[in-house]
This record gives sequence, structure tokens and C-alpha cells, in this order.
Amino acid sequence: MTRQPLSLRARAVTLLAQRDHSELELRRKLGRIAMSSAASTGGAKTDDRSSGVLGKRTARRRRPDETFDGASYEAHHEAHDAELHEPIDAASEEVPDPAHIEQQVDEVLVWLRQQGYLDESRFVESRLNARASRWGQRRIEQELAQHGLSLDAEQRSALSGTELDRACEVLRRKFSAALPWDAAQEARQMRFLMGRGFQSDVARRAIRAVRAALAAMHSNSDGDADGDADFGADPAAS
Repeated sequence: MTRQPLSLRARAVTLLAQRDHSELELRRKLGRIAMSSAASTGGAKTDDRSSGVLGKRTARRRRPDETFDGASYEAHHEAHDAELHEPIDAASEEVPDPAHIEQQVDEVLVWLRQQGYLDESRFVESRLNARASRWGQRRIEQELAQHGLSLDAEQRSALSGTELDRACEVLRRKFSAALPWDAAQEARQMRFLMGRGFQSDVARRAIRAVRAALAAMHSNSDGDADGDADFGADPAAS
């Protein structure tokens, strides 16, 4: 029994069950799926004229008792080859209609929003939760902008308030054993943090804070210090 392909609506629900999507991202994916499905359906149809050519080829096969002189033999095969290589009319091939595909996708997106499957505020929240421990605010906002979305005022304020602490944690995980630090090492750390989307001033403060905390841990390693240094405290601020 041939398994029927999933409908576009079912494919959309399957994608959203895996993770939240923005509307822009989901629209692109569904458009590709619908276009591919339409193309494969059209491509499965057999061109009637091609089967006719094969029939002609069989009909024109020379009989065992049939003979040709040189000129008629060449004429026979030239006519035969012309039939076989006659171009197929491109207009007869079915091409997916982009306008129809777009309409299908629009209808599915409307249904998904009505059912609560597609929620862009939920997508923003999921991206924020997934990226905040590894990226700075600038890079998070750049990623959301690629989806045509942005943080609201409350989310932006909350992210800004934890920017230094998050930068310190990212830096500590990456360079926890990088003592002593020289100028080249600090330049490398600056590039790393800025590549993660942290502003340059936040990166500098994080480097100072983590360096001071690690130095304190090393200097107290022979005493009774438990190593719980405050990695988020900027020594320049004290």
C-alpha cells in the first residue's frame, strides 16, 4: 500500500512540534516543501508524445526482407532520427505556479496562528532563553532581526542588566586556566567576547573582573579560601 504524503498543514505542525519558528522562517520552509511537492507530482506524469515516438520507432523498424539502396537507406534513417529528436514543447510540461504556492502557504500560516501553533512572541522567548547564556545582546538582536523580529522593552532591559555577568561567565568557561594573562591573551579575549555579541566596554570590564577573581583564587589557594570569587564584580567599579 502506497503511503500518502503529508499535507502542507501536517508538515507545518510537524516542524513546529520540533521547535518554535518565526513566521518568516516557516514561510520559507513551507514554500520549498510545497514547490517540491508540486514539481514531483507534475514530473510523475508521462509525456504522451514520447510514447508516440517509441511507437513510431517500432513501426519504422526495417523488415528482414526490406532492402534499400544507398540513397533511400540514408533518407530512411534521417527521417527516423528527426522524429526521435524532435523537441518536446516546453509549454506542455506543468510548472508549479508560484502564486498558487504562496496562497497555499498563506492559508496554512493563518490556520497555524488561529490554532496557537505559530506564536512569534514565543519564538522570541525561546531564542532568548537559548542564546542568553552564550551570546551578548547585540548578537541576539541581530539574529532576531534576520527573522523580522525584535526584543520588547522589558526583554531588552533585562538582557542589558545581566550583560556583564553573562560576559564574565562566558569568559570564565573559555579561559579559566589562562593565567598569567598578557596583552596578546587579552586581545584574544576581547575578540572572542565581541564575536559573541558583547559590546567592547562590557568585554573590557568582564576581562578585568575575571582576571582579578582568578588572581585572587590563585593567591589564596594555600589558605582556607573556597574559591568562590565574584566573577561578575568589576574591580574598577569598587
